[in-house]
Amino acid sequence: MAKKRRPQPRAAAVQIKDGEVPVVGAREPCPCGSGRRYKACHGRQAAHAATELVRRPFEGLPGECDWVALRELVPAATAPLTLKDGLPEGVPSVTLATVLPMAWPALRRDNGAVLLGLQNDTSSGDISRDLADTLRRALTTEPGHPVAAGRAPADGPRLQDLLDPGAPFEPTVHTGFEFWVENAENATGEVAASLERANAAAIPTARIPGLTGAYWCEAPEKNHLRWVTPHPEEQLLDALARLAAAGTAGLGDGTRLVGSFRAHGLVVPVWDLPSSMSADDVAGPAAAFEERLAKALASDAPLTAEERRARGGLTNRQVTLS
Repeated sequence: MAKKRRPQPRAAAVQIKDGEVPVVGAREPCPCGSGRRYKACHGRQAAHAATELVRRPFEGLPGECDWVALRELVPAATAPLTLKDGLPEGVPSVTLATVLPMAWPALRRDNGAVLLGLQNDTSSGDISRDLADTLRRALTTEPGHPVAAGRAPADGPRLQDLLDPGAPFEPTVHTGFEFWVENAENATGEVAASLERANAAAIPTARIPGLTGAYWCEAPEKNHLRWVTPHPEEQLLDALARLAAAGTAGLGDGTRLVGSFRAHGLVVPVWDLPSSMSADDVAGPAAAFEERLAKALASDAPLTAEERRARGGLTNRQVTLS
């Protein structure tokens, strides 16, 4: 004989409005008073919002192409950031860094300055929102301490809400990670050893002056130019196909456009370069290519058979990083 089911107690009345429900652990009781766990109540909506992928997280920021490059391509670089509302008292500067020691999301120096790490794993599908949350917490962290990883609220601000849209974004590429510590030349012990290990693993990289998003890097057998572009993907592939079919997609003798990849909603063409070709050597040919590309982008003529074949080759060699 089946047991009679006891009547279940009615859930407590919701005591907090949806917009006021704080974030808690997934298995904790939901603060709204429903009696359910957070992950099965208000956490469900928050989790959905947090995992929804933002295709171009840096769109709308000055220097979007360089943001993508620093996130995906450049080992050691920094860039000063300008806050929309100015610096809080006790914070002399805010600086973006490709990576920080121990993969810290951010660091508050002894003097109050903030370093924000860019190449960290993020907890949601919106890198901009995650970075903004880390930045806000870094501004109020005690000087001399790193900022722990955290989960950004689904309705929290994004970098586009915190940074001055009129301020230029000017990255500086470094040969090593000495920017991690003040007076790095005097570092000793584990700090010096950590810097040495990080510097040894970094691929030599340089920003091509005068060209947004263009970065040269040195590899054992051949060098490369990787160029983050702002152009719509289909239009860019058509233009590259036109240049490839015409034999003008290269950057000089011994160079070759080998394909492209997608990163954070932008397309990044890649060239193989001779190992003897430095960043200074490629600057002139890259500037000339930019002029040829502008003309090809402006063309709306149908692709020829040869251009279609070239486009198919470029598409087949395309990969997506993020």
